[in-house]
Amino acid sequence: MLCELRIENLALISSLRLNLETGTGGGLTVMTGETGAGKSIMLRALHMLTGERASTDWIRAGCDSCQVEALFEAAPAHDELLAQLEAQGLGDGQSIIIRRQIMANGKSRLHINGALVTARQAAELTALLLTIAGQHEHQRLLQPARHLDCLDTFGDLWPRREALGGMYRNWKEISDRLTTLRQAERDKEQRRDFLSYQLREIREAAPQPGEDENLAAEKKRLKNAQALIRLTQENLHLFDGEILERLAALRRGMEQIVQLDLEAKPIAEEIGGYTFVAEEHIQSLRHYRDSLESNPHRLEQVTERLDILQQLKRKYGENLAAVLAWAEEAAAELSRIASLDEEIAQLEKEVSARQTELLQAAATLGVQRQRAAARMEAAMERELSSLALAKAVFRVRFQEVTKDTAALKANGWDRPEFFFSANPGEAPRPLAKVASGGELSRLMLAMKCLLAQKDMVETVIFDEVDAGIGGEAAEAVARKIKELSGHHQVVCITHLPQIAARGDLHFRVEKAAKEGRTQSEVRHLNGDERVAELARMLAGRSPSEHTLAWARELLAKG
Repeated sequence: MLCELRIENLALISSLRLNLETGTGGGLTVMTGETGAGKSIMLRALHMLTGERASTDWIRAGCDSCQVEALFEAAPAHDELLAQLEAQGLGDGQSIIIRRQIMANGKSRLHINGALVTARQAAELTALLLTIAGQHEHQRLLQPARHLDCLDTFGDLWPRREALGGMYRNWKEISDRLTTLRQAERDKEQRRDFLSYQLREIREAAPQPGEDENLAAEKKRLKNAQALIRLTQENLHLFDGEILERLAALRRGMEQIVQLDLEAKPIAEEIGGYTFVAEEHIQSLRHYRDSLESNPHRLEQVTERLDILQQLKRKYGENLAAVLAWAEEAAAELSRIASLDEEIAQLEKEVSARQTELLQAAATLGVQRQRAAARMEAAMERELSSLALAKAVFRVRFQEVTKDTAALKANGWDRPEFFFSANPGEAPRPLAKVASGGELSRLMLAMKCLLAQKDMVETVIFDEVDAGIGGEAAEAVARKIKELSGHHQVVCITHLPQIAARGDLHFRVEKAAKEGRTQSEVRHLNGDERVAELARMLAGRSPSEHTLAWARELLAKG
């Protein structure tokens, strides 16, 4: 239930803190006040917490931001809500604090139990905490697309509907795969020829990883063979002759020194090593020179091979490794094409089996919806009768559809629509075509009362559910709302004294001027204040003694 609501700098409200606990577990909280006093701001604040779009225009003039915060206490038996909170890391207790802040720069932040959440997360979680029935909800009731949701909620059919949705998505995925394979089968000959040509081209070339780099180096060497021979010979001339002779003489001289003094032996050995290394390098350089040759034929071969490899890379990848990977994938796809017929046959069997199960499940759900519709008709007529519509007729009619997979959707193929007649002798017609404002308000209230018995939502917010209602109907609506508050927390923004008199908590919203600025304030009414407010609602600002007595009588009855 909604325990506390705090608002700061929202529209005409500067600062507000409302305690909404009635101490009864459910209870009815009423909000009254003159038109334009700011009652709708309360509703706007609650909509903000549900993740709906917000505007910077809502920020009180002269302020940088506005903020709404609410404290909810979840029932211990509300397993779905508590499980969602725990799964999303938003707490594992029953206390839930939701906070929304809107900044003047257009940014908005939503927190649940201190954790930053998305608008979608907030919408999903608050849908389990409260439901708001206002003019927008009235319009939704007129939309046939919403009627299936109401029927499934009434009939406790959501688990079966979700199971059917899972079966449908599974069948659709396999069917789409089969369609793709059948298209591939039609194209497979052309595709097979194309892949075979590509694979043959790569395999005939037989590229090796790194081959192009090695050949590029060889090509460079062959193109520059004459220059390399000349440069190598010049370097050999530097070593040949005097350098080698001097190194040999140096080695012999050191050997003589060693014969006279052994302490010079390490130096002699090191110098001798230099000479041997020099001789080895000269030998290596000679071998390198001898390996060089000007070979135009080999250069032509290497150039042609590089052209072939370059052509492969242009077609199949930026390097030879990518070309070889392309060949592997082409070979794998050719293998799949070869087994395509077998795979299609297997998928056809699977699709057929899943389709049979799906159609059976949809048919079963359809029968259950028909039965639920009959129960709903009777239940709605009882509710409407208690709302001064004793002769009303409520019907759930199903659109005729061909019950095959073409008409099937994830929620089944049933398309119910609500029909209504308020007067005897008149045939029921679609809600959008027959319901007046007062009748629509009572239809909404009846539906909310009916569905409230089926869901775990503890808090129901009514925004002027009394629109277009007076007299006996007003008294009936007041009784029904009070009845609903016996097992749900109900918050009702109302202009009807009959409803206001039955409130366990009564708040009056009024405008006041402070420091030259207009702001909305909310006062908790008790005793004579409630009498005065009811009298104002009954007869205006100057009530007579008779009106005051009537107000006291309403409070006594409430």
